[in-house]
Amino acid sequence: MAILPPSTNSDYRGSPLAAWFVVLTGVMSIIPGCIHYFLPDGGAGVIGNMDLSTRAQTIFVLFAWYGALQIPHGIGQLIIGLRYRPLVPLILVLVIIERGLTSLDGWFLKGAGGHHPPEHFVSPVAVVLSVIFLVLSLRERRA
Repeated sequence: MAILPPSTNSDYRGSPLAAWFVVLTGVMSIIPGCIHYFLPDGGAGVIGNMDLSTRAQTIFVLFAWYGALQIPHGIGQLIIGLRYRPLVPLILVLVIIERGLTSLDGWFLKGAGGHHPPEHFVSPVAVVLSVIFLVLSLRERRA
């Protein structure tokens, strides 16, 4: 028995660009996931310029935990974009929710008054692009 069932790409009727965007979102999840998980400070200091003078170990653990979530999520996005394209609209909705919640929190809720790491700037852009590619994924290609 194989880990992955046969590809379902032949059943996908949406834009191939939307599927390739999902592949890109997968890569863009795996890269920061690896940074958060494998860098000694999780990128908190060297990339995010966070103040690590207090509770640094807790921050490192939380970053590693988040990276451990990002890596398999990104692998799933890669697999969907490359082999199971009928799931592209679903994964784009999940990206919109994830990046939308990150944007909402980073700019208006818990993280609103403090430091803004690079992800806070990228997330709103990801939401807009994901909505565009969601629409493209739902429109049937012309024959």
